[in-house]
Amino acid sequence: MTGFKSPLRSPLFWRLLLSFCAVTLLALFLGGVLTRRFIEYSSAQDIDWPSIAQSATQALEAGGKEGFETWARQERRDGVDVTLYENGQPLREMRLPSSIRAQVPEWLDAERDIQLEPWPGYYVAVQQVTGSDGTVRQMVATSSSRARVSPRMRQQIFLAVQLGLSLLFIAIAGWWVARSVARPVEALRDATRRMAAGEFSTRLGTPWKGKHDELGQLSRDFNGMAERIETLIAHERGVLQDLSHELRSPLARLHLIMDLAQHSASADEAAPHFAHAEREIMRLDRMTGEMLALSRLEAGLPGMEREQVALVPMIAERVDAAALDAQARQVTLRHSGRADIVIQGSPLLLERALDNLISNAIKFSPEGGEILVDAELEQGTAVLRIRDHGPGVPEEELGLMFRPFYRGSNASRAEGHGLGLAIVQRVVQAHGGEIEAKNAEGGGLEIVMRLPLA
Repeated sequence: MTGFKSPLRSPLFWRLLLSFCAVTLLALFLGGVLTRRFIEYSSAQDIDWPSIAQSATQALEAGGKEGFETWARQERRDGVDVTLYENGQPLREMRLPSSIRAQVPEWLDAERDIQLEPWPGYYVAVQQVTGSDGTVRQMVATSSSRARVSPRMRQQIFLAVQLGLSLLFIAIAGWWVARSVARPVEALRDATRRMAAGEFSTRLGTPWKGKHDELGQLSRDFNGMAERIETLIAHERGVLQDLSHELRSPLARLHLIMDLAQHSASADEAAPHFAHAEREIMRLDRMTGEMLALSRLEAGLPGMEREQVALVPMIAERVDAAALDAQARQVTLRHSGRADIVIQGSPLLLERALDNLISNAIKFSPEGGEILVDAELEQGTAVLRIRDHGPGVPEEELGLMFRPFYRGSNASRAEGHGLGLAIVQRVVQAHGGEIEAKNAEGGGLEIVMRLPLA
C-alpha cells in the first residue's frame, strides 16, 4: 500500500488552484474597472440642478444653517457638493479646485444659470434660486461622474458586475481545466479499449506523456505497463510455440513406445517399452517444470523474497549435492572462494541457478575431467566462475547459449532441453547481475556471473 501523498505536493492541485486564483483576481480587477465605467456611463445623464437648488433653499428655510449643513452632507454622500451664496457670501464652505474657485465671483456677478464641464467627468453648476420669502440666492455645486451614484447603489452595481464576471470566468476556467483533464483521460480510455481488443502495441503519444503532473505520470505509467504486457504476451506466445515444438518429438516417441508395448506378445516383451515410456514421461515432466520456472522468471518474479545469502557456503552445499552425478561420470568437482562474500537475493533461485550451471558443466566434461567453481570479489561485486574442461562452444554460438531451447552444435554430447542456461540468465538478471559465457584458455567453457553485494 502506498503512503498518503499531500495535495500540496501535487502539480495538478497547484495547476487547478493557481487557475482559480488567477480567475478570481481577474474577475476582481475587471469587475472594478467595468463597474467604474458602468457607473460613469449610467450617470452621464444631466443632473436636475434647479431641483437641487430648490431643495437646498427649502432645507435652509426649514432648518436654518444647521439644517442646510445636514442636507448638504447627505448630498455630498450621494455625489453632489453644494453650497448657497447669499449676498456674495457662502453659507458653507466647500472644496473647489483653485482654477474653479477663482472664477466663482465672476459667475455670481453674471446672475445667470451656468453649467460647465471643465474636464471630462467633472461638472460645475451655478443656479439662481428664489426662496419663499423672496430672497434671491445662488447655488454653486460640483459633481464627479464617478460619485453621482449613491454608495449603496455603487455597491449593488459592483456586486452584480462582480457576480456576472465571476460566473463567466469560472465557466471559462472550468471549461479549460475540464478540457485539459478530459483529453488525456479520454486518450487513456481509448488506449485501454484498444489494449483490451488485443492491440498490445498501443501507446499514448508525447502530448500526454510529456505533461509534468499526475496525468502525465499516469500516461507514462500506462506506456510502461503496455510495454511490459506486450513483452510478456510476446514471451508467452514464444514459450508456447517453443514448448509445443519441443513436446512434439517426445510425445511422438511416447506414442510409438506405447504402440509397441500394446502389440507385444507377452508382459516380459512389453516391460522394456514401459520402462522407456516412463523415462520419456519423466523427461516431459522435467521439461514442463523448467518451462514453468522460466515463465515465472520472465514474468518478473512476483513475490520473490530476498535475504542475505553467504555465497561460498551455498556453493559448497550445491557442489556436495552434485557429487554423485560427478562421480558417476568420473568428474572431479572443486570449489574455492572468500567466505565473507554476501549477496542479497532469493536462496531458492540462486540454488537452482547453481545446480543448472554445475549440472551443465558435468554433462559436457569428459571422463576424468575437472570442474572448478570459484567465488571472488572484484571492484565491489561478487564474481562467480564455473569452469569445465569440455569441448567448449564455437565462438559464433556463445551469444546464443542463453536463448530458451537453443542447443548448439555440441548438444548431441548430452541430454537436455536448452532451458537450463536460459533460467540461469533470468535468475541473474532478477538479482541485478550479469552473466556471460566464454571459452577458457586450454579448452573448456567458463561461465562468469557478476552479482551485486548485499
